Order: sequence, then structure tokens, then C-alpha cells
Amino acid sequence: MQTITSNFENKIEVEKSKFIGLLFPLKTEDEFKEILKSLQKEHKKARHIVYAYRIGTKSKSCDDGEPKGTAGRPLLELLHKKDLNNLVLFVVRYFGGIKLGAGRLLRTYVNAGVEVLNQAELIEMEY
Repeated sequence: MQTITSNFENKIEVEKSKFIGLLFPLKTEDEFKEILKSLQKEHKKARHIVYAYRIGTKSKSCDDGEPKGTAGRPLLELLHKKDLNNLVLFVVRYFGGIKLGAGRLLRTYVNAGVEVLNQAELIEMEY
């Protein structure tokens, strides 16, 4: 199982919508809530802030108003598939005026997650 020790960010643009992938190390749910509050303040004009996190045996995801199952859940599956823990993956979306459709939306969120994970310096977790 792997984790991160610092923050990472990556941006992609699809059909004029901006998708910002953000990765943060995480130890507690309270820490998660603080990061989410901070991102909501920083990105007031963003249409959606979707996320997925894993802390030990707990995990959670949120589509934040996107069609059910197109955003948070696929990001959580990405964390499970890559065997990552004690971190949170956010994707902030600034809507560009063009609807992508559920399939393309899902692929774009996963791509934004993959891109930021590709930048991350992963380390083996100590038990």
C-alpha cells in the first residue's frame, strides 16, 4: 500500500471546462473537512468539487452534483486500484458551457485523477 507526503496539483481542459486534480496526504476525517472548506473558499466560482478519500479502512466519495456515479465513485475506484491510502483526491471543475455527457464526464474525471497521480511521489506505507 502506498501514500504521499506532500500535495500535488494538475490541470486539464476539455471543451472549455477546467478540471483541477488535487492530491493531499490525509490522517483524519477532520483534516479532510478542513481541506474541503479551504478549497470551497479558494474555488468559489467552481461548479463542482468532487472527491474520494481513503483513511485506513474508511473511504468516501462525493459527486457534488454531477450525475450519480460519474465523478466521486470512479475516483475512489482509482485509489483502490492503485492501492493508495491516507490521502484525498479532489477534482475541481469550472464549467465551460459545453455539456460532456455522462460517459465523457466520467472519463474526464478519471483522467484528471490519473494525471495528478502520475505526478505524485508515492511512498510505501509503514505499518
